[in-house]
Amino acid sequence: MTKAVAEMGKVEAAKEVDVVTTGTFSPMCSSGMLFNIGQRGEAMRVSQMTLNDVPAYSGLAAVDSLIGATEPALDDPLNKVYPGEFKYGGGHVIEDLVSGRTVHITASSYGTDCYPRRNLELDVKLEDLPFAQLFNPRNGYQNYNVAVNMNGRIIYTYMGPLKPGLRNANFATSGCLSPLFNDPYFRTIGLGTKIFLGGGVGWVLGPGTQHNPAPPRTERGLPTRPAGTMMVRGEMKGMNGRFLRGVSMLGYGCSLAVGLGIPIPVLNEEIAWYTGVSDEDIMMPVKDYGEDYPKGSPRVLGEVSFAELRSGEIELMGKKIQTVPLTSYTLSLEVAETLKSWILEQGFTLTAPQELLPSS
Repeated sequence: MTKAVAEMGKVEAAKEVDVVTTGTFSPMCSSGMLFNIGQRGEAMRVSQMTLNDVPAYSGLAAVDSLIGATEPALDDPLNKVYPGEFKYGGGHVIEDLVSGRTVHITASSYGTDCYPRRNLELDVKLEDLPFAQLFNPRNGYQNYNVAVNMNGRIIYTYMGPLKPGLRNANFATSGCLSPLFNDPYFRTIGLGTKIFLGGGVGWVLGPGTQHNPAPPRTERGLPTRPAGTMMVRGEMKGMNGRFLRGVSMLGYGCSLAVGLGIPIPVLNEEIAWYTGVSDEDIMMPVKDYGEDYPKGSPRVLGEVSFAELRSGEIELMGKKIQTVPLTSYTLSLEVAETLKSWILEQGFTLTAPQELLPSS
């Protein structure tokens, strides 16, 4: 669509193109699984639960639980050798389940008259769970920081390891493929939007936590700071481990890489113009994670285009800096192409949102 709008203009592009598919595949920490293990013989109200030694939150009811992508295993062997290092966490549990692998569950309870059982151990696969939904409170950031380190030592962050003295710049987005860059004012996305999520069908529930609908914007309407986010969910039994990967961040912890794609219906010339976004149009803020970010008010050291980031090198403060992507552009493109094939060949339908994401 970028090429179509550049060559034909938004008027003709809007006539020619009905739908633009988007995609991203990137670590998304605010992700998790909401699930129910079912009653197994004597009734139980679980108060504590682990899956492959990763704690789940069970303060919901009976055998309902929630496991977060960033929760580390209690007895992680890597953490014993290097305190603060975690090899396995909630994101890996989710990957194991959607990949057809067995997960060991332990559960305990204080016991009540109506729920007398106190302990339970079992091995399950995804098919054994009566309910398992991917439930992600904050996915698909519309823009995000480029992380650098002006400190004198290497630091370990959720954006990956950052070398001292501005020796690398880490970033995370799929640029012109990224869903919310293609609909910057959320004209087509909101509650009830049907999406690609983790290799299966998902839905937008509304704005994600930390949703910022009113950042500084370019003339094209693109945000130049971290902006919109989405809360999403989907049935895990239709998902694919290729698009849900457990992640271990050196010196930081665990996460989950999520494949997410949204079809943007080209309803008018305005949306055609937005979906014609290019990597050169997208400006991203560079921030210091060595000193400023930990203090809670990181300065913007400069802005660079996504095209510059993809080139492998940016220039900042008179220095040339190697760039490092956390997002897989190859898998992001695969998400968009897969969603396109679903629409053309498998009857994937587009839905009108019942409530748009807040845009102001």
